[in-house]
Amino acid sequence: MKALFSTYPMAFHTPGGGEIQLLAYQRNLSRFGIDVTLFDPWNPRFLDHELVHFFSCVGGSVHYCNFVRQLGLPLVVSSSLWVTEDTAHLYPMAEIAHQFSLADRVIANSEIECDTLARVFDQPRERFVSVLNGVEPMFYEAVSPDLFREHFDIGSAFVLNVGNIEPRKNQLSLVRAMKAFPERKLVLIGHQRDPVYARQCLEEGGSQVAYLGPLPHDSLLLRSAYAACEIFCLPSTLETPGLAALEAYAAGCRIAVTQVGSTCEYFGDDAAYLDPADTQSIVRAILAAIGGSIGSSQHTPTRDFRWSAVLEPMATIYSSVITK
Repeated sequence: MKALFSTYPMAFHTPGGGEIQLLAYQRNLSRFGIDVTLFDPWNPRFLDHELVHFFSCVGGSVHYCNFVRQLGLPLVVSSSLWVTEDTAHLYPMAEIAHQFSLADRVIANSEIECDTLARVFDQPRERFVSVLNGVEPMFYEAVSPDLFREHFDIGSAFVLNVGNIEPRKNQLSLVRAMKAFPERKLVLIGHQRDPVYARQCLEEGGSQVAYLGPLPHDSLLLRSAYAACEIFCLPSTLETPGLAALEAYAAGCRIAVTQVGSTCEYFGDDAAYLDPADTQSIVRAILAAIGGSIGSSQHTPTRDFRWSAVLEPMATIYSSVITK
């Protein structure tokens, strides 16, 4: 089975969870008999493939997807989108609805996301199928926290946030919540997707915030950061559920995470949940995680989110659209 993978042109300028997901699919689907090619605009080779899988609903994506359907190729779309009736005004709803209508299947990261997308966009529920987000096996492997602490000279207790620095990830609210914990540092790791917002975070955080820039996703230092932190906090305005949160979970971190999106479907009772619009809720979730109400400082993950486990349904999904 031959699949062509594509996304919007600027996606890998500041790669985030969606881009990591795309490459993880590429690496892991061969074990299920799926041969993946990454789209090359200089040598498209559309008709050498049995289907096209497009990752994202960023504005303008509908034109690419429409062209795929004009070629007569089956189309799968990974939505990576959490939108409700209350937030619909923030999105180009008509364009996204059109893109979904072109797709044979829309892959979301949870059942609640499938239910929500079908309802909000008024589309058949059977068009949407859930495939869990995953992590690389290395995040389940123990790494010494000393490597990170010594490399960055961080000896005190700290709260860790990994992700692109931008309003959706809500680091500014986390910076403000951390004022309730003056004895602890906040360590930020990630690209500055919004430089103006990032500057505001760093200026307001002052010496309490250590911004380390991005770390390679396969970096031993990143895994050591998960081992070294007191808790991992992801106060995003929404997550489906956030690859960094999954990595932290696999590494055994205590987690304080947004309640908006599909996080509860993934982490159940193994996380403290917060309202990203309420700074005091973030404070309470951090306190709950620090206090151990969700377990010891390091826990043993009970769910297997390795890509090899979560991607098993993909061959069936692809086969179903090819044979339609």
